[in-house]
Amino acid sequence: MVSMVAVPATAADHVAAPALAAVDTAALTASARAVLNTSPVVASPAEAVFTVDAPAVTAEKPAPPPPPEPVRTRTASRTAERAAATPAAQTQATNNPIPQSVSGNAVLEVAARYVGVPYVSGGSTPDGFDCSGFTSYVYAQLGISLPRTSSAQRNAGQVVSRADAQPGDLIWSPGHIGIYAGGNQMIDAPRPGKTIQFRSIWQSNPTFIRIG
Repeated sequence: MVSMVAVPATAADHVAAPALAAVDTAALTASARAVLNTSPVVASPAEAVFTVDAPAVTAEKPAPPPPPEPVRTRTASRTAERAAATPAAQTQATNNPIPQSVSGNAVLEVAARYVGVPYVSGGSTPDGFDCSGFTSYVYAQLGISLPRTSSAQRNAGQVVSRADAQPGDLIWSPGHIGIYAGGNQMIDAPRPGKTIQFRSIWQSNPTFIRIG
């Protein structure tokens, strides 16, 4: 018995796909290999040691601050210093400059320290003077003791004429006493509301007294 098998018509129409062409990879990598072959070879020995240079950093202690300026003490009267700093005392010094006769005259140099100190009735310290308190205090700084009142001071020394009077002598009139500063000048504690000052002699006929 012979049997026949029918073949579908589509089978006869099937065509096998063509095979892909082989790629020559050796040709593609040839140029890369040529570059590698001509490049220098970099190698490091196994015992190579790598170091990094770092700048040395040091910490410095800041310089200590300078020592404070030494405090200088002054021997001048604190009251006179306070008075000299006041506008009234500055005005007094401007309007009544210290005469040249003060320089080198011990009595007037002491007396000039207290220009600007206020008049105080009964006062005999740099906190405040009356007329005789001022003259007795000035002479006391030179080791000379005077009576406390102006009337007693009138008789404490030798009376001299106005022509013979010298800077530093006492100048007296009833109820008041000061210190002669030469020429027509004197320094005294005038009256309440005023301060120690150099001023023109106001007495018409004062008495000049030499002490010592």
